[in-house]
Formats: sequence, C-alpha cells, structure tokens
Amino acid sequence: MIRFVVIALGLALLALLLLKLVSALRRAELDWGGILFACAFVALAFFLRHATGMG
Repeated sequence: MIRFVVIALGLALLALLLLKLVSALRRAELDWGGILFACAFVALAFFLRHATGMG
C-alpha cells in the first residue's frame, strides 16, 4: 500500500513538472529551426552508427 502511495506521489510530481516545462516553453521565444536541426543531426548520427557499425 505504501508503495502505491509513493508511486502516485512520484507520478503527480512528474506531471506537475511536465506541465510547468510545457508552459515555460510556450512563453519562450525559441529558435525551433535550430533545435530541429540539432535533433536531426543526432538522429542521423545514431542511424549511421547503426547502419555502418562505425563510430
């Protein structure tokens, strides 16, 4: 029973932090093109490492 309470409190805290993060990101002026480029670069690096076995 106490494990259930601890897990529920942890999930509630995680949800609260996620909501705060989303609201902060909506208010911020971010360069989404740069962020997407960085994510694509990392994804391409992982793909090429998997495909070629190098790196």
